Amino acid sequence: MKSNLSHFARESLCVAVRRPNFDCALRRRRPFIFSNCSRWLFTPPQSTLVKSTRSFSSVVVSSSNPRMGSLGALDLRLKYPSVRRDESVVDDYHGVKVADPYRWLEDPDSEETKEFVQKQVELTQTVLKECDDVRGKLSDKITKLFDHPRYDTPFRRGSKYFYSHNTGLQAQNVLYVQDSLDGEPEVLLDPNTLSEDGTVALSTYSVSEDAKYLAYALSTSGSDWVTIKVMRVEDKKVEQETLSWVKFSGISWTHDNKGFFYSRYPAPKEGEDIDAGTETNANLYHELYYHFVGTDQSKDILCWKDSENPKYLFGASVTDDGKYALIYIDEGCDPVNKFYYCDMSALPNGLEGLRAKNGLLPVVKLVDTFEAQYHVIANDDTVFTLLTNKDAPKYKLVRVDLKEPTVWTDVIKESEKDVLESASAVNGTQMIVSYLSDVKYVLQIRDLKSGSLVHQLPIDIGSVTGISARREDSTIFFGFTSFVTPGVIYQCNLDNEVPDMKVFREITVPGFERSDFHVDQVFIPSKDGTQIPIFVVARNNIILDGSHPCLLYGYGGFNISLTPTFSVSRMVLTRHLGVVYCLANIRGGGEYGEEWHKAGSLSKKQNCFDDFISAGEYLVSAGYTQPSKLCIEGGSNGGLLIGACINQRPDLFGCALAHVGVMDMLRFHKFTIGHAWTSDYGCSDKEEEFRWLIKYSPLHNVRRPWEQHPNQSQQYPPTMLLTADHDDRVVPLHSLKLLATLQYVLITSLEKSPQINPIIGRIECKAGHGAGRPTQKMIDEAADRFSFMAKMLGASWIE
Repeated sequence: MKSNLSHFARESLCVAVRRPNFDCALRRRRPFIFSNCSRWLFTPPQSTLVKSTRSFSSVVVSSSNPRMGSLGALDLRLKYPSVRRDESVVDDYHGVKVADPYRWLEDPDSEETKEFVQKQVELTQTVLKECDDVRGKLSDKITKLFDHPRYDTPFRRGSKYFYSHNTGLQAQNVLYVQDSLDGEPEVLLDPNTLSEDGTVALSTYSVSEDAKYLAYALSTSGSDWVTIKVMRVEDKKVEQETLSWVKFSGISWTHDNKGFFYSRYPAPKEGEDIDAGTETNANLYHELYYHFVGTDQSKDILCWKDSENPKYLFGASVTDDGKYALIYIDEGCDPVNKFYYCDMSALPNGLEGLRAKNGLLPVVKLVDTFEAQYHVIANDDTVFTLLTNKDAPKYKLVRVDLKEPTVWTDVIKESEKDVLESASAVNGTQMIVSYLSDVKYVLQIRDLKSGSLVHQLPIDIGSVTGISARREDSTIFFGFTSFVTPGVIYQCNLDNEVPDMKVFREITVPGFERSDFHVDQVFIPSKDGTQIPIFVVARNNIILDGSHPCLLYGYGGFNISLTPTFSVSRMVLTRHLGVVYCLANIRGGGEYGEEWHKAGSLSKKQNCFDDFISAGEYLVSAGYTQPSKLCIEGGSNGGLLIGACINQRPDLFGCALAHVGVMDMLRFHKFTIGHAWTSDYGCSDKEEEFRWLIKYSPLHNVRRPWEQHPNQSQQYPPTMLLTADHDDRVVPLHSLKLLATLQYVLITSLEKSPQINPIIGRIECKAGHGAGRPTQKMIDEAADRFSFMAKMLGASWIE
């Protein structure tokens, strides 16, 4: 899900996203719902509401039973574990009784939960052994193709350049420093030396203005919790201080290079035993601090908090001129924020003076409502240029003089069709601006003062993955990728009238030929007639005879845009299993601005599922595939998407892969940062919103297809739910409770179930929501889930 770090530390999930990230804890774009309910929604067959006194042992399901819907592809007997149901747990939601028999799975530390997990792991391993042939080939091929050098865009601080690099199969990227672009690179920080298994990752980092210090945040086992350390760049010496209990934080240095702003939560009270990363406690009372290098964390200055609003999130950045501290305040995952500023040059004794006064940072509240998003692009003393969606759902640039805070003027007006993704001041008087046009990036140089177009930079159809530019820089760098472009880093010199743009680095994958593949974008009507864009990636000259295995991916939430990016594993699937890969840009995302986002959120969340189902129906009707060969996949909010779609149309899909999904829509807001997602979903505490949520919550809508459609041979598709023990964004309980429910309703509650297709869970250890996962863990997971998919779809290996 998303972590509303719209202005600081913006993921999730491995896609090109619009501004900083949530997959929200807070995932936003900067890289995770219901009205008149029919009576049957509250009386499902022995799933959540009906009590049963029946006891049972492990249930064996044999593939000799009649096959329905997707054909059972396993020639073995699956022994599903018996799982205790606590029928006494019943909640009253606005007069509606809803049972929660697997509430005990919400405790990750209980022995019963651990036993449940272990039995599910054993069941999954039994299934995966049947996929070993393809799994081994997938692992070998993905490993071979993944073993190539990769780079991020470089950036300059002081007289030095910094960039991250991976030689190929290193668990984590390594941070390098060099004195010039032609200088000899030196390793500055290698996270691979910090753990034997590669599970300590560099989460975020920031270099001081004089390039003397590196402040960096480390995450362990994929958790959102990080610790911040400080290193001297010259001699690589790590300072003694450690900043703890940091989460959803950026790092922004003041220009005197004495320290930086960061955000954290209060430390646990004495006696509280918390394993950071596996706990489920709600994250409340975020605070903004300033840290002086060389001092203990206990000496840090508390700059901002709001005890009356415990769900608020705070982040700070320092303007390019070093004069102002900008404070951004978020509450949920909507693209809206409050915006305060502090003129640090007016502080009598600087930030040190706050310690003696024991008061918060003296700020001016320029925007003190959650009416729109405001993000500063540049300032000339008191004249600020900001990116906003105020009265502009596709975003625009505006300007305001702090001396006249009520007078705002447009610099770049909202586009009729294209979404203004980002803007960065460069080369003194210019800015580099990116737009999203029908889910394809456009990159421009514009005049900072007037907003007028100066040049359009020539880029291919794809995604801009990172822009490295500050106002003082006349040379900028940006990354580019597409479905068939592993990666290019461009260097663009703006000193001359016509920008001098050239390839700085190009990432090549040995054995990959982009000419072997073809990419199409099609627009298909959803249930209500709305045109939905879909990218289709396939081998050249395939025949549309319905014979191809197909993988359909979607997300549809939190204003996040899915744009074309390169994936080694997807290319292996397309080349060696004949898979047609499809990316559906459904409503709820940010592909067409805030209106597109709102059309797939709150009371309109069903539009997301309708769009995705329509995309699947199109792929069948157009001859790309057939239901038994169509796999659907999504993660986080996209995991919710998959859970809802297999409930609503189990007959349409031949396999389902749901990663770290939000599956219990009645209780998600009670765990870690889940309360921030109510801006997209709503909250069951409110009656109207409960009635949205209960209609599609995956956990509460598991039905037996053969009872709903007795004249049709239907069952649920083969399904793999994926989660991880240190996912403190979308906590594992979501997947565990749905897994128990699916197995009970469809299989173990019946003497002889028509459900032959396997329902399994893949539960990763020492991993989180996705960020910071070591290379080998990513390869292993890809081999597992895609070999399962291949086996279920009957896809054959092609050399």
